[in-house]
Amino acid sequence: QVQLVESGGDLVQPGGSLRLSCAASGSISSIKAMGWYRQAPGKQRELVASITSGGGVTNYADSVKGRFTISRDNAKNTVYLQMNSLKPEDTAVYYCVADAKYTYWGQGTQVTVSS
Repeated sequence: QVQLVESGGDLVQPGGSLRLSCAASGSISSIKAMGWYRQAPGKQRELVASITSGGGVTNYADSVKGRFTISRDNAKNTVYLQMNSLKPEDTAVYYCVADAKYTYWGQGTQVTVSS
């Protein structure tokens, strides 16, 4: 079992920045990769970014490339999503996900980009 707890969601103005955190606990050694998904009202959940546990290989959705950065701190079992130059269309609930023997999801954190 893997437990995920997200934090860092907030209301921010367009052009602003936020950093999301996802703390993992439980069977940490079984995690192969972690990532962030988001779901906006009326839209399907989409992958935003991912990072592998072994080599730290990252992957980003085209819509966030150059603005978002995913990183991890293995000592803290935490994955981060640094979001810069935020746009209103980035407004969504952001979910942390861990790919292990099963796929585990966090509870989600709300990000709202609005003036």
